[in-house]
Amino acid sequence: MFLIASDHGGLPMKELILNYLAARGIEVRDLGTDNGDSVDYPDFGEKVARAIAKGEADKGILVCGTGIGMSIVANKFPGVRAALVWDDFTAQMSKEHNNANIIVLGGRVQTPEAACRMVGIWLDTAFEGGRHQQRLDKIAQIEQDLRAGIL
Repeated sequence: MFLIASDHGGLPMKELILNYLAARGIEVRDLGTDNGDSVDYPDFGEKVARAIAKGEADKGILVCGTGIGMSIVANKFPGVRAALVWDDFTAQMSKEHNNANIIVLGGRVQTPEAACRMVGIWLDTAFEGGRHQQRLDKIAQIEQDLRAGIL
């Protein structure tokens, strides 16, 4: 399953991304927000990140004004690798080297065209594995140590 969510600052971009994904034939579940009223980004970032951490979804997109807040929230969840991307190269590397399962965008700092292009790059890029998997394994070990109380 593929998820998307935004706060009010990311809502217009989220709607454009939803149209882009639909045009590509990708089914996505929208977890809100659904209007321009001011909301707290942690509420929506948590929905997507929690579902991915629990294995209820494979991929997600989060959009807030800058993308920073959503990135912070999402990366609190074990197994989540949320990558804030700002250009084509970071979109590619977020998948190729980091196997990001959430892409985060800034609705107030990127053009809609750039955002859709970056989402497409992220979707179409394959994870390289190899030495990059070893690095992800180290991140997973850190998460396990933190859950076990080993700081």
